[in-house]
Amino acid sequence: MVKRLLIFCMGLLMSHAFIVVASTHVAIKYPGKKSTEFVLLKGKDGQLVNDKDLPLIIDRKVESKGDVTNITLNIKAKETCWFNLTDTINTGMKTEECEFYMPGFWYHRNLRSPKGAPAFHTSNSWCVREDRLSTPLAGIYDTVNKCGMTVMRLDVDNNAHDCVPQNQSGEVILPSTTSVGSIGFSNKCGCSSLVYGFPYSETPKRYIRKLTLIDPVYAFQQIEKGDSIALKWQIRKSINNDYSEFVADTWTYSYDVMQPQPMDDAMSREDAMKCMSTYFIDSYVDDYDLKYFSGMRMRTDDCANTENYQVGFVGRVLLNAFNAFEYGETTGREQLTKKANAIFNSVLQNGFTDDGYFRENVRLSKNEESDVLSIRRQSEGAYAILSWLNYEQNKGRKHPKWEAKIRQLMDNIVSLQNEDGSYPRKFKADKTHVDPTGGSTPSATLPLTMAYDYFGDKKYLECARNTGHYLENELISKGDYFSSTLDANCEDKEASLYATTAMYYLACVTNGKEHEHNLQQCKKAAYFCLSWYYMWDVPFSKGQMLGDVGFKSRGWGNVSVENNHIDVFIFDFATVLDKLSIHYSEPRFSNFANVIKTSMLQLMPTEDNMYDIAKAGYYPEVIQHTTWDYGKNGKGFYNDIFAPGWTVASLWQMLCPERIDNCFKRNK
Repeated sequence: MVKRLLIFCMGLLMSHAFIVVASTHVAIKYPGKKSTEFVLLKGKDGQLVNDKDLPLIIDRKVESKGDVTNITLNIKAKETCWFNLTDTINTGMKTEECEFYMPGFWYHRNLRSPKGAPAFHTSNSWCVREDRLSTPLAGIYDTVNKCGMTVMRLDVDNNAHDCVPQNQSGEVILPSTTSVGSIGFSNKCGCSSLVYGFPYSETPKRYIRKLTLIDPVYAFQQIEKGDSIALKWQIRKSINNDYSEFVADTWTYSYDVMQPQPMDDAMSREDAMKCMSTYFIDSYVDDYDLKYFSGMRMRTDDCANTENYQVGFVGRVLLNAFNAFEYGETTGREQLTKKANAIFNSVLQNGFTDDGYFRENVRLSKNEESDVLSIRRQSEGAYAILSWLNYEQNKGRKHPKWEAKIRQLMDNIVSLQNEDGSYPRKFKADKTHVDPTGGSTPSATLPLTMAYDYFGDKKYLECARNTGHYLENELISKGDYFSSTLDANCEDKEASLYATTAMYYLACVTNGKEHEHNLQQCKKAAYFCLSWYYMWDVPFSKGQMLGDVGFKSRGWGNVSVENNHIDVFIFDFATVLDKLSIHYSEPRFSNFANVIKTSMLQLMPTEDNMYDIAKAGYYPEVIQHTTWDYGKNGKGFYNDIFAPGWTVASLWQMLCPERIDNCFKRNK
């Protein structure tokens, strides 16, 4: 490490500007004609020139200090034209030895993703719109020389705006102006480069909806005679021991540069809970032997109840039953406690299979359910019931029948564990593995630790420890967080979020060096999870609802490589960030947690402002913040189908940070 650092410092001393701009291209277009591309060379006084007389004057200013270089491009029009400009930075790194990073969109080589999503399966060169990324940044990490390089757009908050093009592919003349540029990486002759430009291009393919890649797009923006545009980027070099350290170091640097701020007019906890409690009233369904809050496969335009019951994942029936019960008892709203008790009683009587698993996903009108189960839904159901049982125990109330059911379920979960500590993502009651992928493993850690604390049975603790070993060996140490969500097979936020929370829950039931080690693993995973959350506010076009209502994307998390939208999946993560902030004296964690907590309540449907949702308290789910759609509507709107069951549960858990401490008493 010392040798590499000395070489790095010597390189800086030899040149005041360590960044080499390998090439600059500007394409000029006029309506009805194909564009013409020009290679620009450095002329006098920082001006970029070509032997042809161009309609633009382009000046580059380069300022280097320490490990960063700021690049400013000033573009002035001698004549009215339409342009697209691209810079390429040669890193000197061999592509075969590199891994790549675009926050909230690209990790390693995206090889966990199917071929229909952006990945090295299709190409080793990718450039995308900045608003696809939680930070407008691209990075390359050299695994052999243990160094990294990033490029980040600096002026994204200056007059942020967007426009809607008429075509999706090819050379597109923008109908007005945008502040959205492009950023990414490219391979040439076996070497990797960082690429950035303005306005945006997306190459070699555009990702427009789930597993759908189409031809590339090249946007051209008009600049009128006499007008000028200033654009700024920052290049940074770093020395990092591995890819995980590179991601953590880049997040810290990005946070310090961008300084995201909490929302000034955030809804209070009390108001948010009061509003969401209307969901518990309106969504309650008692037409079947299983009572539930309807919370999946709904339409945003009517929020009509559906016949779909789901114990976890997007349904979250049991966690919302606990939320309604606790809130109803605290506020004296007996109607809520009665509905919650009816749900608990119906699940106790009719909600388990003969083998002792939750009936986890049922279409009740036709009594249809698959015989394929998931470790995630089973774990989330167990987590909800253990949370409720712990609450009841603290009130001096016991539920022996429920305790027996949960012990049987937890014993089933123990028996499912593989030798390496992992769990199959999907399985059958006879323990046949339908999907052996281990990405959902951390979801099991939570109820295992809680069951140990509640029942005092050490087999649950040992099983939880085994999951921790798997997480450390296969996810955290490799920086490889994948396939936690059940509707995608790829790199995703929820795997890193669950890994972070799982290691914190393990820390709550362990002591001494083991406790500290689990916190260290928790912190390491937290940086990956943080990388999915937006540091900045993406721009919208006029006429796009999210922009028209003043929505700010900072603090919201992108979902996965397959599902490229943002949402409010947070649950305990903000609470864990606050805990880590205190333990490690890292104010960035708590500061950004505050950004998350204030920003995620922005779109709460209230009687005063419904934000295009039919009912108050039904929090929206699929927030389409970039040029991608989940099936309907596209950027600036929601998908027409949503699942408010999990969004309400997520925000409710975020608003109850005391729950973690309340669940763990054994080591207090």
